[in-house]
Amino acid sequence: MEPGKKHWENIYRTKGPADLSWTQAQPAISLDFIHSFHLPRTARIIDIGGGDSRLVDCLLDEGYTDLTVLDISGAALRKTQQRLGHRAHQVKWIEQDITLFHPTETYDLWHDRATFHFLTTSPQVSNYLSTARGALPSGGYFVIGTFSDNGPEKCSGLPIHQYSEQELTEALTNGFSKIKCITEDHHTPFNTLQNFLFCSFKRA
Repeated sequence: MEPGKKHWENIYRTKGPADLSWTQAQPAISLDFIHSFHLPRTARIIDIGGGDSRLVDCLLDEGYTDLTVLDISGAALRKTQQRLGHRAHQVKWIEQDITLFHPTETYDLWHDRATFHFLTTSPQVSNYLSTARGALPSGGYFVIGTFSDNGPEKCSGLPIHQYSEQELTEALTNGFSKIKCITEDHHTPFNTLQNFLFCSFKRA
Protein backbone atom coordinates (compact mmCIF):
# COMPACT_ATOMS: atom_id res chain seq x y z
CA MET A 1 0.00 0.00 0.00
CA GLU A 2 1.33 3.45 -0.96
CA PRO A 3 2.24 5.69 2.03
CA GLY A 4 -0.38 8.28 1.12
CA LYS A 5 -3.15 5.73 0.86
CA LYS A 6 -2.04 4.04 4.07
CA HIS A 7 -2.22 7.38 5.89
CA TRP A 8 -5.79 8.11 4.79
CA GLU A 9 -7.06 4.59 5.33
CA ASN A 10 -5.76 4.77 8.90
CA ILE A 11 -7.42 8.18 9.42
CA TYR A 12 -10.85 6.97 8.31
CA ARG A 13 -10.62 3.63 10.09
CA THR A 14 -9.70 5.12 13.45
CA LYS A 15 -11.56 8.47 13.52
CA GLY A 16 -15.17 9.53 13.33
CA PRO A 17 -16.59 12.74 11.84
CA ALA A 18 -16.25 14.61 15.16
CA ASP A 19 -12.49 13.92 15.09
CA LEU A 20 -11.91 15.31 11.58
CA SER A 21 -11.36 19.02 11.10
CA TRP A 22 -12.97 19.14 7.64
CA THR A 23 -16.32 17.68 8.74
CA GLN A 24 -19.34 19.75 7.67
CA ALA A 25 -22.93 19.05 8.63
CA GLN A 26 -24.03 20.99 5.56
CA PRO A 27 -21.69 21.84 2.62
CA ALA A 28 -23.41 25.20 2.16
CA ILE A 29 -20.67 26.99 0.20
CA SER A 30 -20.27 24.13 -2.26
CA LEU A 31 -24.02 23.95 -2.80
CA ASP A 32 -24.25 27.71 -3.34
CA PHE A 33 -21.64 27.49 -6.09
CA ILE A 34 -23.31 24.48 -7.70
CA HIS A 35 -26.73 26.12 -7.63
CA SER A 36 -25.28 29.23 -9.32
CA PHE A 37 -24.53 27.20 -12.46
CA HIS A 38 -28.18 26.17 -12.98
CA LEU A 39 -27.16 22.71 -14.13
CA PRO A 40 -29.78 20.20 -15.19
CA ARG A 41 -30.41 17.35 -12.77
CA THR A 42 -28.81 15.01 -15.32
CA ALA A 43 -25.47 16.89 -15.14
CA ARG A 44 -22.42 14.69 -14.66
CA ILE A 45 -20.83 15.71 -11.35
CA ILE A 46 -17.65 14.35 -9.75
CA ASP A 47 -16.62 15.12 -6.17
CA ILE A 48 -12.85 14.78 -5.75
CA GLY A 49 -11.78 13.63 -2.28
CA GLY A 50 -15.43 13.47 -1.27
CA GLY A 51 -15.22 10.14 0.51
CA ASP A 52 -16.84 11.13 3.80
CA SER A 53 -18.47 14.37 2.64
CA ARG A 54 -22.21 14.94 2.79
CA LEU A 55 -22.26 16.75 -0.55
CA VAL A 56 -23.36 13.60 -2.35
CA ASP A 57 -26.26 13.18 0.12
CA CYS A 58 -27.44 16.72 -0.61
CA LEU A 59 -27.14 16.33 -4.37
CA LEU A 60 -29.12 13.10 -4.27
CA ASP A 61 -31.75 14.87 -2.16
CA GLU A 62 -31.98 17.53 -4.88
CA GLY A 63 -32.52 14.95 -7.61
CA TYR A 64 -29.16 14.83 -9.36
CA THR A 65 -28.83 11.50 -11.15
CA ASP A 66 -25.23 11.24 -12.43
CA LEU A 67 -22.91 11.52 -9.43
CA THR A 68 -19.37 10.21 -8.96
CA VAL A 69 -17.35 10.30 -5.73
CA LEU A 70 -13.59 9.75 -5.83
CA ASP A 71 -11.44 9.22 -2.77
CA ILE A 72 -8.08 7.61 -2.05
CA SER A 73 -9.59 5.88 1.00
CA GLY A 74 -11.85 2.90 0.60
CA ALA A 75 -12.77 3.21 4.27
CA ALA A 76 -14.07 6.75 3.65
CA LEU A 77 -16.14 5.62 0.69
CA ARG A 78 -17.62 2.72 2.63
CA LYS A 79 -18.70 5.06 5.43
CA THR A 80 -20.65 7.16 2.97
CA GLN A 81 -22.09 4.12 1.23
CA GLN A 82 -23.33 2.82 4.57
CA ARG A 83 -24.79 6.21 5.43
CA LEU A 84 -26.64 6.37 2.10
CA GLY A 85 -27.97 2.84 2.42
CA HIS A 86 -30.03 1.78 -0.61
CA ARG A 87 -29.24 5.10 -2.33
CA ALA A 88 -25.55 4.20 -2.60
CA HIS A 89 -26.21 2.28 -5.82
CA GLN A 90 -27.22 5.57 -7.46
CA VAL A 91 -23.62 6.83 -7.18
CA LYS A 92 -20.42 5.81 -8.99
CA TRP A 93 -17.61 5.18 -6.50
CA ILE A 94 -13.94 5.45 -7.43
CA GLU A 95 -11.22 4.43 -4.96
CA GLN A 96 -8.18 6.14 -6.41
CA ASP A 97 -5.33 8.55 -5.71
CA ILE A 98 -6.26 11.68 -7.67
CA THR A 99 -2.70 11.93 -9.02
CA LEU A 100 -3.17 8.49 -10.62
CA PHE A 101 -6.73 9.05 -11.84
CA HIS A 102 -7.45 8.54 -15.53
CA PRO A 103 -11.11 9.45 -16.16
CA THR A 104 -13.05 7.26 -18.55
CA GLU A 105 -15.80 9.86 -19.00
CA THR A 106 -16.20 13.62 -19.00
CA TYR A 107 -18.02 15.74 -16.44
CA ASP A 108 -20.09 18.90 -16.39
CA LEU A 109 -18.83 19.80 -12.92
CA TRP A 110 -15.62 18.96 -11.09
CA HIS A 111 -15.85 19.71 -7.35
CA ASP A 112 -12.93 19.59 -4.94
CA ARG A 113 -13.05 20.76 -1.35
CA ALA A 114 -9.75 20.25 0.47
CA THR A 115 -7.93 17.80 -1.80
CA PHE A 116 -5.94 20.11 -4.07
CA HIS A 117 -4.05 21.79 -1.24
CA PHE A 118 -2.49 18.44 -0.27
CA LEU A 119 -0.60 18.46 -3.59
CA THR A 120 2.63 20.19 -2.66
CA THR A 121 4.92 19.50 -5.62
CA SER A 122 4.80 21.02 -9.10
CA PRO A 123 4.45 17.63 -10.85
CA GLN A 124 1.47 16.72 -8.63
CA VAL A 125 -0.27 20.03 -9.32
CA SER A 126 0.47 19.85 -13.04
CA ASN A 127 -0.82 16.29 -13.27
CA TYR A 128 -4.00 17.13 -11.37
CA LEU A 129 -4.82 20.14 -13.52
CA SER A 130 -4.09 18.22 -16.72
CA THR A 131 -6.53 15.53 -15.57
CA ALA A 132 -9.19 18.12 -14.76
CA ARG A 133 -8.77 19.84 -18.13
CA GLY A 134 -9.15 16.52 -19.90
CA ALA A 135 -12.24 15.58 -17.90
CA LEU A 136 -14.08 18.89 -18.37
CA PRO A 137 -15.28 19.82 -21.85
CA SER A 138 -15.60 23.45 -22.91
CA GLY A 139 -18.25 25.10 -20.75
CA GLY A 140 -17.76 22.70 -17.84
CA TYR A 141 -17.46 24.05 -14.32
CA PHE A 142 -14.73 23.66 -11.71
CA VAL A 143 -15.33 24.43 -8.01
CA ILE A 144 -12.28 24.25 -5.78
CA GLY A 145 -11.84 24.91 -2.08
CA THR A 146 -8.35 25.16 -0.58
CA PHE A 147 -6.82 26.58 2.55
CA SER A 148 -6.30 30.29 2.02
CA ASP A 149 -3.08 32.14 2.79
CA ASN A 150 -4.66 32.78 6.20
CA GLY A 151 -5.45 29.10 6.71
CA PRO A 152 -3.54 26.27 8.40
CA GLU A 153 -0.12 25.18 7.22
CA LYS A 154 -0.81 21.50 7.97
CA CYS A 155 -3.82 19.23 8.01
CA SER A 156 -4.16 15.69 9.33
CA GLY A 157 -0.45 15.70 10.09
CA LEU A 158 0.49 16.49 6.49
CA PRO A 159 1.91 19.67 4.95
CA ILE A 160 -0.43 21.56 2.63
CA HIS A 161 -0.08 24.41 0.16
CA GLN A 162 -1.94 27.60 1.05
CA TYR A 163 -3.42 29.61 -1.81
CA SER A 164 -4.21 33.25 -2.32
CA GLU A 165 -6.87 34.10 -4.89
CA GLN A 166 -4.17 35.38 -7.25
CA GLU A 167 -2.06 32.24 -6.97
CA LEU A 168 -5.00 29.88 -7.47
CA THR A 169 -6.22 31.91 -10.45
CA GLU A 170 -2.75 31.82 -12.00
CA ALA A 171 -2.51 28.07 -11.43
CA LEU A 172 -5.68 27.60 -13.49
CA THR A 173 -4.88 30.16 -16.19
CA ASN A 174 -4.27 27.39 -18.71
CA GLY A 175 -7.71 26.20 -19.72
CA PHE A 176 -9.99 27.92 -17.19
CA SER A 177 -11.54 31.35 -16.69
CA LYS A 178 -12.38 32.49 -13.16
CA ILE A 179 -15.98 33.22 -12.27
CA LYS A 180 -15.64 34.25 -8.63
CA CYS A 181 -13.80 33.58 -5.37
CA ILE A 182 -14.85 33.89 -1.75
CA THR A 183 -13.28 33.06 1.60
CA GLU A 184 -14.95 31.11 4.39
CA ASP A 185 -14.14 30.60 8.05
CA HIS A 186 -14.84 26.90 8.52
CA HIS A 187 -15.73 26.00 12.10
CA THR A 188 -14.22 22.61 12.89
CA PRO A 189 -15.97 20.10 15.16
CA PHE A 190 -13.50 21.03 17.91
CA ASN A 191 -14.25 24.77 17.78
CA THR A 192 -11.28 26.05 15.82
CA LEU A 193 -11.36 28.12 12.64
CA GLN A 194 -9.86 27.25 9.26
CA ASN A 195 -9.92 29.91 6.57
CA PHE A 196 -10.78 28.48 3.15
CA LEU A 197 -10.61 30.01 -0.30
CA PHE A 198 -13.40 28.83 -2.63
CA CYS A 199 -13.27 29.64 -6.33
CA SER A 200 -15.35 28.74 -9.35
CA PHE A 201 -13.99 28.50 -12.87
CA LYS A 202 -15.36 27.69 -16.31
CA ARG A 203 -13.55 25.48 -18.79
CA ALA A 204 -12.43 27.64 -21.70
